[in-house]
Formats: sequence, structure tokens, C-alpha cells
Amino acid sequence: MSELAIKATGLTRRFGDFTAVNKLNLHVPKGSIYGFLGPNGCGKSTTLRMLTGLLSPSEGDIDVLGLRIPEQAEALRMKIGYMTQKFSLYEDLSVKENLQFIGQIFGLPARALKPRVAELGSVYHLNELMKQRVGSMSGGQKQRLALAAAVMHKPDLLFLDEPTSAVDPQSRRDFWEQLFDLSDAGTTILVTTHYMDEAERCHGLAIMEAGEIKADGPPDALMAQMGVSVVEIKAPGLRQIKDRLLALPAVVSAAQLGIRLRVLVRADEPDPVAWLKRQIPELAQAELDAVRPSLEDVFVTSTGRK
Repeated sequence: MSELAIKATGLTRRFGDFTAVNKLNLHVPKGSIYGFLGPNGCGKSTTLRMLTGLLSPSEGDIDVLGLRIPEQAEALRMKIGYMTQKFSLYEDLSVKENLQFIGQIFGLPARALKPRVAELGSVYHLNELMKQRVGSMSGGQKQRLALAAAVMHKPDLLFLDEPTSAVDPQSRRDFWEQLFDLSDAGTTILVTTHYMDEAERCHGLAIMEAGEIKADGPPDALMAQMGVSVVEIKAPGLRQIKDRLLALPAVVSAAQLGIRLRVLVRADEPDPVAWLKRQIPELAQAELDAVRPSLEDVFVTSTGRK
């Protein structure tokens, strides 16, 4: 097993009577991109804050980069980068001024700061924007600047809290290419997301719901082990067919995707296509195809959502 960048055991956080994170166990290998997938309010951000030492757990043990957290959170601060969901740099300053300020916060000496700002400007395509006031930049440009600021001090571990929630698909794709470059250079990355396509890009993944991890592992393994078969149906009257299917105990989920109905059938049924045709006689002449599972299917089966 790879050396771990993060090891958390029994991690729990309560706010009064509300349990935001419940007995979470987490193992993140060094150099990997590890994702937290789940809806808003499921505990992803709370978990990140505990792992960085910003929030003390109610119970549990945390080891990050060999440091005990929250007791050694101050020592951890220089080893990690953190990119928040909400853009948090100074909109009245220019790109260059923001990067210089972040570099000074992390104690970079002047002789190192100037070339580091130039390097980041080149890597994250900010050179032509250096004099621009940040408040006038697009969402994708701000995202690149926020990532540049988060890696200013070359952290060993990078925490990203839903970093692509306000950018276009092309910017999201470019952003992930930059994450893979960082990972390839040895940086460990922990990223929260509610985008299924982003979660599939991670080396490892935890699916969270209501403060608990429901599934954990590489995306391909999670899809292979989900315990259901996936069938797509093309037929007239899909809305009515969906309602009838959802009433069957062996049907985990049915959701319409365009002109097709995507149905998850428990693996106990060895021939799901034939089984569906027996349950709904009108499907005898319809188009039914067994298809590859997706991460969305894993999420549905893991969380029990119809």
C-alpha cells in the first residue's frame, strides 16, 4: 500500500444535536487525486475543514502528512494549499498584486517571489492578465488565479472545495488537466465535487451522504461492484413505464435520459432485459439494451435514492 498523505479514523463532527460528519474513515495515498462526491450539505466541506485543522472534530483521530490534527495544525499550514468554493482573493488588486501578497504571506523572500510569480503566470496562463484588476476577470480566469495562489508555496497537499462550481465546461476541463500535472509532480489532491464527470477523473473516490461515506474506492472498481445491471429502454410512454417499474422491488432506480429510460435492476436477476419484458408486457417489442454502469448509477445504488 502506498504511503498515506491523509489517515482519518472515526471522524465525527456535531453541531449541537446535528451530526454533520459521522464516524468517517479515510485513507488517501500520497500523490493521488482523491474525490469526495455528494450533494450540498452532505458534510464534504466540514470534513475538509477538520482535515486542515480549521475545525476541531467532536471525535476521531486525524493524521495529515505525518502531523496530528488539530494539535499540529500550525505546522501543517505551510505544507498545504486550500482553494475555497467561494473566490477569496482581493478583487480590487491586480493579478500580480494578489500573487505577490500570497507569496509574502507564505514567507517567500523577494529573490524567490518574483520568479515564482512569473512561473505561475506562465503555467496558469495569467501573463497577459498580470496588470488586470481581479474584479473584472471571468470565472475561469479567477479559477486559474485561485489555483495559482493555492500552490504558490509548492504545497505537498492541496485541498479543493468544489473548485469548478462557477465555471464553464471548457474551463473545468482545463482545470483538471492542471490538477493532473500537479499530481504527476507528486502533489496529493483532495477535491470535493458534485459533478459526476469530475468524480470519474479521480484516482480514488468517496461517495458521501448525510455525513457518512457510502462507498469508497477507485471509480472503475465502484462501478464494477455496484450489484446492479443497467438497462436502457426506448419505447412510447416512458413516464408511465417509469412509474410502473419503480413499484417493483428489484428495480433500484429508473430515470429518463432524453428519449431513453435508464433502469437499474438488482443483480439477482441474471437476464435483466428478459425480466423487464416479463414485468411490462408492452416492452416485448421495445428497444432494450444492457449498458455500462456510470458513476451516477453508483451514487444511486450507494445512497438508496430512487
